[in-house]
Amino acid sequence: MLGSVYNFTIEQGATFQLNVQYRDYLGTPIDLTGYTGRMQLRPSPSSNTIYLTLSSSLNPDGTGLNFSGSQNLLPPTSGTIGIVISSCTSSELNFNQAYYDLELYSGSNCPYTIRLIQGQIQLSPEVTRYN
Repeated sequence: MLGSVYNFTIEQGATFQLNVQYRDYLGTPIDLTGYTGRMQLRPSPSSNTIYLTLSSSLNPDGTGLNFSGSQNLLPPTSGTIGIVISSCTSSELNFNQAYYDLELYSGSNCPYTIRLIQGQIQLSPEVTRYN
Protein backbone atom coordinates (compact mmCIF):
# COMPACT_ATOMS: atom_id res chain seq x y z
CA MET A 1 0.00 0.00 0.00
CA LEU A 2 3.02 2.32 0.00
CA GLY A 3 2.37 5.64 -1.70
CA SER A 4 -1.24 4.71 -2.43
CA VAL A 5 -3.61 7.48 -3.46
CA TYR A 6 -6.86 7.60 -1.51
CA ASN A 7 -9.31 10.51 -1.70
CA PHE A 8 -12.02 10.91 0.94
CA THR A 9 -14.58 13.28 2.44
CA ILE A 10 -14.71 14.64 5.98
CA GLU A 11 -18.14 15.61 7.26
CA GLN A 12 -17.70 18.88 9.15
CA GLY A 13 -18.98 18.56 12.75
CA ALA A 14 -18.93 14.75 12.72
CA THR A 15 -16.31 12.34 14.06
CA PHE A 16 -14.14 11.03 11.24
CA GLN A 17 -12.49 7.60 11.49
CA LEU A 18 -10.49 5.76 8.83
CA ASN A 19 -8.25 2.74 9.25
CA VAL A 20 -5.19 2.31 7.03
CA GLN A 21 -3.10 -0.86 7.17
CA TYR A 22 0.64 -0.92 6.44
CA ARG A 23 1.56 -4.23 4.76
CA ASP A 24 4.58 -5.65 2.99
CA TYR A 25 4.58 -6.82 -0.65
CA LEU A 26 3.15 -10.21 0.42
CA GLY A 27 0.27 -8.57 2.25
CA THR A 28 1.64 -9.29 5.73
CA PRO A 29 0.96 -6.48 8.26
CA ILE A 30 4.05 -4.50 9.33
CA ASP A 31 4.61 -4.17 13.08
CA LEU A 32 4.34 -0.45 13.94
CA THR A 33 6.21 -0.75 17.24
CA GLY A 34 8.90 1.95 17.25
CA TYR A 35 7.23 4.03 14.52
CA THR A 36 5.63 7.43 14.87
CA GLY A 37 3.39 9.15 12.36
CA ARG A 38 2.42 12.54 11.03
CA MET A 39 -0.19 13.82 8.62
CA GLN A 40 -1.00 17.34 7.45
CA LEU A 41 -3.88 18.86 5.50
CA ARG A 42 -2.94 21.81 3.25
CA PRO A 43 -4.62 23.81 0.43
CA SER A 44 -2.00 22.48 -2.02
CA PRO A 45 1.05 20.23 -1.66
CA SER A 46 3.40 23.25 -1.87
CA SER A 47 1.42 25.59 0.41
CA ASN A 48 2.84 26.81 3.72
CA THR A 49 -0.72 27.00 5.15
CA ILE A 50 -1.68 24.04 7.33
CA TYR A 51 -5.36 23.32 7.96
CA LEU A 52 -4.71 20.47 10.40
CA THR A 53 -1.81 18.39 11.69
CA LEU A 54 -2.31 14.88 13.05
CA SER A 55 0.36 12.90 14.86
CA SER A 56 0.74 9.68 16.79
CA SER A 57 0.59 11.80 19.96
CA LEU A 58 -3.20 11.93 20.24
CA ASN A 59 -4.91 15.18 21.26
CA PRO A 60 -7.05 15.06 24.44
CA ASP A 61 -10.18 14.81 22.23
CA GLY A 62 -8.76 11.72 20.47
CA THR A 63 -7.78 13.50 17.25
CA GLY A 64 -4.63 12.01 15.76
CA LEU A 65 -3.06 8.85 14.40
CA ASN A 66 -3.82 5.86 16.60
CA PHE A 67 -1.47 2.93 16.02
CA SER A 68 -4.09 0.63 17.58
CA GLY A 69 -6.76 1.40 14.96
CA SER A 70 -9.51 4.00 15.07
CA GLN A 71 -11.35 2.13 17.84
CA ASN A 72 -8.12 1.46 19.82
CA LEU A 73 -8.77 -2.30 19.69
CA LEU A 74 -5.82 -3.60 17.65
CA PRO A 75 -2.19 -4.16 18.65
CA PRO A 76 0.59 -2.23 16.83
CA THR A 77 1.60 -5.58 15.27
CA SER A 78 -1.61 -5.40 13.16
CA GLY A 79 -0.07 -2.58 11.10
CA THR A 80 -3.31 -0.62 11.45
CA ILE A 81 -3.30 3.16 11.80
CA GLY A 82 -6.54 4.82 12.80
CA ILE A 83 -6.93 8.33 11.40
CA VAL A 84 -9.27 10.03 13.87
CA ILE A 85 -10.64 13.58 13.77
CA SER A 86 -13.06 14.42 16.58
CA SER A 87 -16.34 16.19 15.92
CA CYS A 88 -15.03 19.24 17.81
CA THR A 89 -11.94 19.40 15.57
CA SER A 90 -13.83 18.74 12.32
CA SER A 91 -16.33 21.49 13.14
CA GLU A 92 -13.42 23.97 13.15
CA LEU A 93 -12.21 22.98 9.66
CA ASN A 94 -12.94 25.54 6.95
CA PHE A 95 -11.93 24.54 3.43
CA ASN A 96 -13.50 23.05 0.33
CA GLN A 97 -10.62 20.80 -0.71
CA ALA A 98 -7.29 19.92 0.88
CA TYR A 99 -4.30 17.73 0.12
CA TYR A 100 -2.73 15.33 2.60
CA ASP A 101 -0.15 12.65 3.05
CA LEU A 102 0.47 10.24 5.91
CA GLU A 103 4.10 9.55 6.80
CA LEU A 104 5.51 6.95 9.17
CA TYR A 105 9.00 7.33 10.54
CA SER A 106 11.42 5.70 12.94
CA GLY A 107 14.73 6.92 14.31
CA SER A 108 15.74 10.44 15.28
CA ASN A 109 18.61 11.77 13.13
CA CYS A 110 17.37 11.80 9.54
CA PRO A 111 14.68 9.22 10.34
CA TYR A 112 13.66 6.39 8.05
CA THR A 113 10.44 7.79 6.50
CA ILE A 114 7.67 6.11 4.52
CA ARG A 115 4.87 7.96 2.75
CA LEU A 116 2.12 5.44 3.26
CA ILE A 117 -0.85 7.17 1.65
CA GLN A 118 -1.73 10.50 0.03
CA GLY A 119 -4.56 12.23 -1.76
CA GLN A 120 -7.26 14.86 -1.63
CA ILE A 121 -9.92 15.56 0.97
CA GLN A 122 -13.28 17.19 0.40
CA LEU A 123 -15.04 18.89 3.33
CA SER A 124 -18.79 18.40 3.45
CA PRO A 125 -20.13 21.51 5.23
CA GLU A 126 -22.15 21.10 8.39
CA VAL A 127 -25.72 22.45 8.31
CA THR A 128 -26.89 21.70 11.87
CA ARG A 129 -24.69 23.54 14.35
CA TYR A 130 -24.79 24.08 18.10
CA ASN A 131 -24.07 27.71 18.93
